[in-house]
Amino acid sequence: MLCSNECRVGKDETSFCGLRVNSRGRFRPLCNAEEARVHSYLDPLPTNCCSSWFCPAGTGAGYPRYAARPSAEYGYFNLSVFFYGCGFDCLFCQNASHKNVAASPRKPREELVREAAENPRVSCVCYFGGGPEPQLPYALKASNEMLERVQGRIFRVCWEWNGCGNARLAEQAAELSLRTGGNVKFDLKAFDPNLSLALSGVPNRQAFRNFQMIYDKFYMERPSLPVLTATTLLVPGYVDAGEVEAIARFIAELNPEIPYSLLAFYPRFQMCDLPTTSRKQARECYEAASRHLRRVNIGNRQLIGLL
Repeated sequence: MLCSNECRVGKDETSFCGLRVNSRGRFRPLCNAEEARVHSYLDPLPTNCCSSWFCPAGTGAGYPRYAARPSAEYGYFNLSVFFYGCGFDCLFCQNASHKNVAASPRKPREELVREAAENPRVSCVCYFGGGPEPQLPYALKASNEMLERVQGRIFRVCWEWNGCGNARLAEQAAELSLRTGGNVKFDLKAFDPNLSLALSGVPNRQAFRNFQMIYDKFYMERPSLPVLTATTLLVPGYVDAGEVEAIARFIAELNPEIPYSLLAFYPRFQMCDLPTTSRKQARECYEAASRHLRRVNIGNRQLIGLL
């Protein structure tokens, strides 16, 4: 029940994320709230985070009013926490190494907490992957323990996910981001659930429900520094201006100020035969999103020669 797949794992089968195994009729989780399948590392700020264009820890170039001291956190670090396993199986996965769950490193929660708490130059933690959803109990407990130990210093909690996690746990995660100055980034891969199913193996309606839930509960408590943002990868031949406009319209019906990033595609995993996103596709999608939203950004610009 940790994600919208709600797997029923039959004998000698494995859950969709690869993290729960039914071995000869005995259920064997490969992770729990005490130990996760995860790799963590320090990423210097301002990092390549999808929210860096409006977060004070980044340059804040897209939202100058939100970054009173642009790049003020040079010399500090984001603790990047990469989870193995995912509730999606994207053909274009940009981090496909997460699928190798069997060989993934294990990390006790206390060890991760120490990495954040004992380094005074860590000013944020970001959970991504793979996806944090199948291991949210671990991440939530780790975050709360980190916050108990880092009192008196800046320490944001951020999430980058497909958004199809358990709604109750997603709410807890978003509350941590609100409280600490962090944000929750939804990777809204497609608006049409059939396209999402074709590209990712999962219809992503739960992502849109969780997005709205977090907006309703938290966004207006801190509108000047958004707690909620979204991205969409511009997969050539699949995610076009019509698809982007449908996502942008959904977001705008909540609030046209919610920041939205369009990410240029690079061929990966099962879609190595595709080209990178073209300037034409990027321009058409940007214009479509901008008809509804006031804050639209193009990420991975170097892939389409826009730097």
